[in-house]
Amino acid sequence: MNKKWMAGTAGFAAAALMSSAAVAAPITADVVFLVDESGSMGGEHSWLSNMIASLESGLIGEGVGASVNNRYSLVGFGGASYAGHLDPHAHDMDSVTAGTQEWGSSTDFAAATSSLVLNGGTEDGWSALDWALNNLSYRADAAVNFVLVTDEDRDNTNGALSKAGLLAGLNSKNALLNVVVNNNFGCDASSTNAIGIDSEDNGFVADGFGGFAKCEGAGNIGSGYGTTSSDYVDLALDSGGAAWNLNILRAGGSNADSFTASFVDTKVEEITSQPPVSVPEPGTLALLGLGLTGLAFRRKKA
Repeated sequence: MNKKWMAGTAGFAAAALMSSAAVAAPITADVVFLVDESGSMGGEHSWLSNMIASLESGLIGEGVGASVNNRYSLVGFGGASYAGHLDPHAHDMDSVTAGTQEWGSSTDFAAATSSLVLNGGTEDGWSALDWALNNLSYRADAAVNFVLVTDEDRDNTNGALSKAGLLAGLNSKNALLNVVVNNNFGCDASSTNAIGIDSEDNGFVADGFGGFAKCEGAGNIGSGYGTTSSDYVDLALDSGGAAWNLNILRAGGSNADSFTASFVDTKVEEITSQPPVSVPEPGTLALLGLGLTGLAFRRKKA
């Protein structure tokens, strides 16, 4: 996994759990995309529609979704209040069936992106993540993964939310968060040349031909729009996930191809390494309790 466990009793407990059949590699995934519905996000909405087939294909190629179908959900936030799109909400994955179907296939997801709007201006990605954690249903045998996509920092519409609380919600589902945001990343001495970075300090750089190279252990966080880094980048890396610079996607051409290739490759690697939501078997619970007080994520520092 991309989670870095601290040494000691907690690390021993985590290692035992990871080797237990109760937390074996997932056979399926529940993937939630949290998407900004403001006026500047049209390109990203189109990218989601086109990218999702590659993600699904990559997961199935690794055995996730091969026997039990993967599920995708699309949660919009930040649209205009008069259109009913301001507060976080699930987009319907099946327009034929009555009511809002919150989960669907990759094909359903691609179609549902057309219902995203572009008339908003108040974007609180924390509220969207909190809503998805507490209102969507997740399968016990699935790896749960979140991707937040926005080009602005957080507009705080709920002062009761905290980074610690959101991390606790993610941890309760063994879930990781990725963010596609308006923030620079770099490899080695540069702070602007990377597509993104993961929680292991690995950076991803476009190779000029639609592919990418990895700078292992040399990734760094550059400048971002407003408080994007502290709002979203830190949250994603603290969860064990990754953060991505949407401006490289917006550059188009081979840079956009490289963005998609590195994003999909990293997501597949993450999800196939995640434990599912399932609760540990009774025989492991005592060991888990022994280690919880010492268990912590290594915090990524900007």
